[in-house]
Amino acid sequence: MHEMTLVEQILQIIEEAAVVQNFTQVKTVWMEVGRLSCVEKEALRFCFLAVVEETVARRAKLEFIDIKGRGLCAQCECEMDINTLYDACPACGSYAIQIIAGNEMRIRELEVE
Repeated sequence: MHEMTLVEQILQIIEEAAVVQNFTQVKTVWMEVGRLSCVEKEALRFCFLAVVEETVARRAKLEFIDIKGRGLCAQCECEMDINTLYDACPACGSYAIQIIAGNEMRIRELEVE
């Protein structure tokens, strides 16, 4: 389960921010998660609860901002919404789609005390 490793890295970023910005408690962590990121949000939430015990994020809620998938066709340069990594171009049928959005995962915002 790679979500555990992702949560450990998220916690490291939060703890580094706590030192630099001098906060002691995180109330909410807002995460942008792309639909094409191959991250299972409920697994991420489960791992988050397990990892943040005894940390500045121990009482934090984990909230998600869904980022839709966008692609650019290498054949006809059509830009389109995509739902899976293997969608075909709706204009020309090509599978040579470059992902331009929706495969990212990042901390968008921390609500802290």
